[in-house]
This record gives sequence, structure tokens and C-alpha cells, in this order.
Amino acid sequence: MTNNDILKKLRVALKLRDDEIVKILELVDFRISKSELGAFFRKEDHPKYMECGDQILRNFLNGLVIHLRGPMPAKGEKGKPKKED
Repeated sequence: MTNNDILKKLRVALKLRDDEIVKILELVDFRISKSELGAFFRKEDHPKYMECGDQILRNFLNGLVIHLRGPMPAKGEKGKPKKED
């Protein structure tokens, strides 16, 4: 299974549109255009097909974690009980 297959399957399973994937990648400061993204979803024999590299998939997965869970709390915030007045 290639990185392109994984990206396609996640896109379908999570019902993500191309613009949502672009925004998810922006959460980890990775910029990509919709047309570049579309090249990953083409068939391998298509002339505009592009292979999805490890860096792009890794950044998408990291952005997806932030998208679904929210940003990671700053150090020192985790585990501190909130003071109530």
C-alpha cells in the first residue's frame, strides 16, 4: 500500500474535501495547493500523477491529530487543577 493509497482512504473515511485537507496541512505550517493535492488522488498512469512522499503524509497525520483533538497544551498546563473562586 502506497502513501497515496493511505491518503485516499483517510480522505474517504473521514469525508474530507480537498480544501479541508489543505487547511489541516496548514495547521502544521505545511503549504500545498489544491492542484498539487489533486495530483496525489489521480491514477498512477495519469500524466499529472504525483507520488505522495513520507513528509507530506507525516505532516497530514500530525495536522489531523491537531484538527481532531485540538492543539497540544503548553508545558505546565497539563495536570494542574483549575482554581475555583
